[in-house]
Amino acid sequence: MRSSVMLKFIVCVLLLGALPASRLIAQNLTLEGQTGGFLTPTAYVVYMEKGQFFSHPAIGVHFIDASAVIGKIETFSITEGFANRAEAGYTRSVHQFGDQPTTTATPLGLSNLWNYSGMNVFHGKVVALKDGQFGAWVPGIAIGGVIRTNDHFVSGAANKTLTGTDKSYTNGDVYVAVTKTWAKPPVPFLLNLGWKATNATIFGIGGQSTRFGGRFFGGLGIPLPLGHGIVAVPSAGFTQEPKTAVNLNTLLNAALYQCEAAHACNPASYPLMSAHLPTTLDYAVRVTQRDKPHFAFDIGVGQVAGNIGSIWVGNPYFPAVGPPIVTTPVNLQARSIVGMGLSYRY
Repeated sequence: MRSSVMLKFIVCVLLLGALPASRLIAQNLTLEGQTGGFLTPTAYVVYMEKGQFFSHPAIGVHFIDASAVIGKIETFSITEGFANRAEAGYTRSVHQFGDQPTTTATPLGLSNLWNYSGMNVFHGKVVALKDGQFGAWVPGIAIGGVIRTNDHFVSGAANKTLTGTDKSYTNGDVYVAVTKTWAKPPVPFLLNLGWKATNATIFGIGGQSTRFGGRFFGGLGIPLPLGHGIVAVPSAGFTQEPKTAVNLNTLLNAALYQCEAAHACNPASYPLMSAHLPTTLDYAVRVTQRDKPHFAFDIGVGQVAGNIGSIWVGNPYFPAVGPPIVTTPVNLQARSIVGMGLSYRY
């Protein structure tokens, strides 16, 4: 689904006027196990009744199909809330290999960059200011963090290709989320904006970023009643990504370095290649209960990464035709992928 079509759809939803709203969109578990949208955390935590310190656990399952290159990803999460002020949890991210083999047309064998079983994700969040605590327009503010371990994707795989040594990485995020639910006319909505410092690309799926840096994220959801206490929530979200990952640019230029070492190329005649990862976008519809939701089902489309740059490869027709090395595009074929998720709070 193109972003322009989705934006028109959201505008049409906004024109529907006053509809009952609650914090329902925030009660689902994200891909990494926090309460939030499909991908991004909000300033809310797992719900529990007043007077309780421990919540009933919330569990979540997500599935993303990017099998053309990256593969399929399933996540299994469990999250516990504390006094409506904090939460912590664990997610196991399970990976199934992509479909692209190493061929003459794809000498990099892009799926090899994700030829691993998955990684571990630990997360925690504390609400510093509750939504509406000091006035109707006061948003909620939460501070949280994510740690991912045993991440071999892209950076580790590239290190193995370049040096022969497999390597796993540990990366993480520290974030602040500001969230406001407006449940009154003329337009009920949930708006979420945040900033995170991270050293991971595409939630660790894209590997280890080259530095720890700041990125923005956010989302908007509009509740539509379906009857019998059930609502549908069309939503859109974004997450800025670091531009490249550790070892990725070196991998893109490996053939150039080899050509130079063999004294077959003058490196000054060839530009260095650099990957450019775009902002991750997600457009989803959530179906859940309006009040004190126990379940939520998401289905949507993600725009992750298509052509991220080019790689130098040896020219099989040299010296008869062309220079000793030529470029070929690096297309991850994940600019339009399908995802779904299911969460349940006991």
